[in-house]
Amino acid sequence: MNASVRAALLSGLISLVTLSVQADSLSPGSREDLSEKDRRRVEKVTRPATTFDKPERFERMSAGATTSTKLINADAFSHSSANLEFAELERFLLGNGLFRKDWVSSPSSTQASDGLGPLFNARACQSCHIKDGRGHAPARPEDSAVSLLVRLSVPANREQEAAIADGRLAAAPDPVYGLQLQDHAVAGLNPEGRVAITYEDVPVALSGGETVTLRKPTLRVAEPGFGPMRDDLMMSARVAPPMIGLGLLESVHEADIVAWADPDDEDGDGISGRAARVRDVEGQWKLGRFGWKAIAPTIAEQTAGAFSGDMGLSTPLAPDHWGDCTAVQTECRALPHGAQERLGAEEVPEDLLNLVTFYSSHLAVPVRRDVDDSAVLAGKKVFYDSGCASCHRPKYVTRRDVDDPALRFQLIWPYTDMLLHDMGEGLADGRGEGLADGYEWRTPPLWGIGLTATVNAEATFLHDGRARTLLEAVLWHGGEAQAARDRVVDMAKQDRDNLIRFLESL
Repeated sequence: MNASVRAALLSGLISLVTLSVQADSLSPGSREDLSEKDRRRVEKVTRPATTFDKPERFERMSAGATTSTKLINADAFSHSSANLEFAELERFLLGNGLFRKDWVSSPSSTQASDGLGPLFNARACQSCHIKDGRGHAPARPEDSAVSLLVRLSVPANREQEAAIADGRLAAAPDPVYGLQLQDHAVAGLNPEGRVAITYEDVPVALSGGETVTLRKPTLRVAEPGFGPMRDDLMMSARVAPPMIGLGLLESVHEADIVAWADPDDEDGDGISGRAARVRDVEGQWKLGRFGWKAIAPTIAEQTAGAFSGDMGLSTPLAPDHWGDCTAVQTECRALPHGAQERLGAEEVPEDLLNLVTFYSSHLAVPVRRDVDDSAVLAGKKVFYDSGCASCHRPKYVTRRDVDDPALRFQLIWPYTDMLLHDMGEGLADGRGEGLADGYEWRTPPLWGIGLTATVNAEATFLHDGRARTLLEAVLWHGGEAQAARDRVVDMAKQDRDNLIRFLESL
């Protein structure tokens, strides 16, 4: 079977699976968690803005009662949800300690902290999510790629294609290097390679005589540690995203996300978002919410995946003690692991995983700034008029029946539809993951984006960190966002400046 026929069959399988699981989901707008009175309230408060002469009610509190109103500084993303009870705050602080701690290789005298690797990308969660914020791409080929990782895969065979379409496999792993490049290793073992990124300048002319120079990345792996890379290897660089507001995004009702999906663009607006569908650890189809291609349905699974892939640590949800070490990497699998029978079956037992998950669920979104500033309000109008709000949906009300009271029934302003969108050739990585193809990315939330540099001065934007500024990030948009991007290019400079001011206020 040739490659084109195989690709067509895979596309058909994915389409059938997508239709099937969407048919099983809640119908758009159905909120069984709400009374009729609450439904009317939610519909009213989540209507898009139509006037821009003053802020909307509650707009300053981006994350409802969970919003942090603490001093804006480098710790702005590291505060707990403002409405946590005292006992919950203790859990948050314990989770923070685990998020920040450096793990060590086995065997070690610190038996509750060993098991790192043998192959890994970082020793601590905080190493990538710098101060709970965004990572950055290396500026030069010789710079360290800490806070950026590289996903790997190869063209799938027929059995793997079926497994991908059925949600049992995210992508076909490289037989030697697996699904992720680990650029660090414990003593005595070679790392898998070193990430090297070079950039090509791409000038973009804007109205009014302004020119912005974008940087187009080329990714390669230097010094491969387990033999040469395959010629057909697919690679995708990913910077660590900010951690704020995750529990609230998990608490958005599925129906409120699926309601915006329009995979066949039936309304003809050029926007055809798709709900990501993934199988959870129990094999059930769920809505994908987390990760650049929305392949994780819950914070717990996203956290377990990071422990495994980024640090080589086992958890109850990802119990392999050797992480992404493949069967071919025999010297890796021969090394000791850090699971201690008296502490649990895994290197990160369930109670510790739960603490990190709780911490990740309750990192607060900072309060908005300058919501009544005239330039910010003008920029908000530009945001709507340009079509940005078609994907970066401003607001939701979380479920009434969420288990966690702090996250329950909150009006939030994350500016995302949490759907997959074709972002065009410029941002395509050519690598499918789950049911997302090589052009599709999940709409990232924008809340807190204006404080990116405050938290980490080196932070960069987009999935691979290529954009150094918010304007550069906008100008890379293509595909479904091409029309909105072109409006930004053609608009008066003052309108562009106001748009950026609005984004900086988020």
